[in-house]
Amino acid sequence: MHDISRRDAIRLFSLSAAIGVWSAATTHAESTPLVVYKDPDCGCCEKWVAHMKATGFAPTVTNTRDIASIKRQHHVPDVLASCHTALVGGYVVEGHVPAADVKRLLAQKPKGVVGLTIPGMPSSAPGMDMTPFKPYTVLAFDAQGKTTVFAEHKNG
Repeated sequence: MHDISRRDAIRLFSLSAAIGVWSAATTHAESTPLVVYKDPDCGCCEKWVAHMKATGFAPTVTNTRDIASIKRQHHVPDVLASCHTALVGGYVVEGHVPAADVKRLLAQKPKGVVGLTIPGMPSSAPGMDMTPFKPYTVLAFDAQGKTTVFAEHKNG
């Protein structure tokens, strides 16, 4: 075993601390802010938030019992509604949309798209995570509520 001087130990500690601060700052800088509106009692929404956080998003959650007004404020038609509404990069994300699809939306920035939705609560979507896997479709929607298929998830 090697003995190190007090001065070397202090240098090593300082270097370790600096690396830790840099690592935390880098991780934070790479996170994408995400604002989520959800019912305070909704467990599946909490699981979706955890999914988004684990994949590089920095969610801020607002619990509200009046989620319908949030949906109206952000032009989510009733037929496209799900259990929670999120805002990211100028887009609306309605329901249990996978993080990979949200990242693709942010990268592609398709013209005329207000956001993405999975109407209802598909059992296989992130946050629901029920087995066996059942296929589901992610829709893009515009300001008039017109939808197009954005992604199809056919297997887990």
